[in-house]
Amino acid sequence: MANGHPLDRAVWNALTTRQARFALGDAPALRFAPPIGLFAAAADGSAASLEALAALCPPGEGLALLEIDERPAPPGMAVIERGVCWQMVAEAITATEAAFAITPLTEDDAPAMLALATLTKPGPFFARTHQLGGFIGVRRDGALAAMAGERMKLPGFSEVSGVCTHPDHRGRGYAAALTARVAARILARGETPFLHVFADNAGAIAVYQTLGFRLRRAMALTVVGRGAI
Repeated sequence: MANGHPLDRAVWNALTTRQARFALGDAPALRFAPPIGLFAAAADGSAASLEALAALCPPGEGLALLEIDERPAPPGMAVIERGVCWQMVAEAITATEAAFAITPLTEDDAPAMLALATLTKPGPFFARTHQLGGFIGVRRDGALAAMAGERMKLPGFSEVSGVCTHPDHRGRGYAAALTARVAARILARGETPFLHVFADNAGAIAVYQTLGFRLRRAMALTVVGRGAI
């Protein structure tokens, strides 16, 4: 891994270790396979690494870079969006027993998971994103009302991600309970749970802090694209 805290380069450290099987590319640059996600990273800031990063993005598509500082667009690409995320970690979780059933989600639930994520936009979520980690959910009248799971994994750390609730079922504590359940599962494995949330999402940050997450550092999200996306 690169020098510094491993979470400073979570994407690169995930794709070069525990999640190498989901990676496309080679030594200078890597990305999650397109059906999995948009996240990508270059080994360093050299011209060769940036060119390799650009080669991983087909025309009309994009890549998401999550680093401790803003990154320039690779050659032939343009910055589509910039944002600031808080990276949060938890050494312990404070949660009460959920007053509703939480169930594991399986491959059979993939269409419903994609539909819920497409509606609520918790972050980049594609046809196979759920394969990154065990997702769990809450059902109401047989339909998926809320879910959460894991995304990036690197030695000692796993990310809580895909946390979302259908608009018709918000305000019932589903997201908090699911986040706590996933984070507790990560802690039980001897790992540290972490997550990313946009810095202006004060409501979500407050919920995560109530559960035991603390702000670790700000991260720069840079979405780059080649052609119209």
